[in-house]
Amino acid sequence: MKSYGRSTVSEILGDQIVFRNLVPYDPRLPNLTDLREELSFPENFMPRKSMPEYGAVITAMLHEAYRIYVSGNSPERIIYIGDTRMNDGQAFVNICNASGCEGAAFIGADRTGPVQITHEKMASNTVFIASRWQAIEQFEAFLNSEKFRIDENTAVLFDLDKTILGARGRNDKVIDMKRLEAANDTLEGALGADYHPEVFREAYHTLNQPEFHAFTADNQDYLVYIGLIVSSGLISLEDLVLALSAGNLKHLSDFLAYVEERKSSLPKKARELHSDVLDRFSSGDPTPFKTFRYNEFKRTVQHLGHLPDTAPVEQLLAEEIVITAEIMYFAKRCKAEGAYLFGLSDKPDEAILPTQELTAQGYLPIHHTPTHVIGEA
Repeated sequence: MKSYGRSTVSEILGDQIVFRNLVPYDPRLPNLTDLREELSFPENFMPRKSMPEYGAVITAMLHEAYRIYVSGNSPERIIYIGDTRMNDGQAFVNICNASGCEGAAFIGADRTGPVQITHEKMASNTVFIASRWQAIEQFEAFLNSEKFRIDENTAVLFDLDKTILGARGRNDKVIDMKRLEAANDTLEGALGADYHPEVFREAYHTLNQPEFHAFTADNQDYLVYIGLIVSSGLISLEDLVLALSAGNLKHLSDFLAYVEERKSSLPKKARELHSDVLDRFSSGDPTPFKTFRYNEFKRTVQHLGHLPDTAPVEQLLAEEIVITAEIMYFAKRCKAEGAYLFGLSDKPDEAILPTQELTAQGYLPIHHTPTHVIGEA
């Protein structure tokens, strides 16, 4: 493992990126609001990455991108680079289905033990799963052997989180650590001296499990909000788990209603945060805990490229969020062949882009902020 200097995600992808809110950073591309009527989506409906509707939105964006930036035609082939078999794999299939494109996906992670590479079929498309990011080279060889061309008719889609940045199995723990620090910042600001981090951590780790996904929707905003309420003492974790087990609280909407009835018992700042989350949740915002996400942005951006170039690679991987060298150089090879590159992030805009106030202080979007490039390219 070595350092290849510094770079930015925008050096790889430019501004061809869309985040959870489905508003591309490039204003020339259509956003979800522009596409809602065309795709017959109900008001306030926000497709998540694993949904078929997400594939339809991304396909519409790709068609317009090709009209503006490529040949005017639609892509014929899709390559997808990600880190999770379920979420990224399903997004890949949905995009291929919506676009009618031939597809191939690479799902990578650095795992211990011998290198393992498997090929799976998802629908009629191939998913190449590897236990090393360096196996992207074998993926390229596989594409060549299958006569799967990379050219101007090929759109190459890159997952950002734990793929280009903070590679899974190599550097992803820093992303998770900074998110938890942002949650701590938020709750300490709301509860002051009455905040006990160990109470929040227990609630967070207990509820951040698949058995509670029906309640939390596997949404970090919901988890941190629930942790705030538990940390405030309004309900204990034990009583919350009992209520969930009994079916008394099935969805976050039930929990919000429970808190609303008792909000007078909350400290003033926590009460204000609850009201803001409730209002945003009720309006269909999938990212209702804005204060938490603003803190996540600051924690994240402060750990991009903040160490000196002389720092050991081990320290860079442990303390910075770095770019995955193998993926960066694969992207550059695809671009040299004429392919169109596009980035997908399931993070909300608030955790990726600075507020106007932070912009005035010199903060840049995550994808424009330089950081170190680490890998085995």
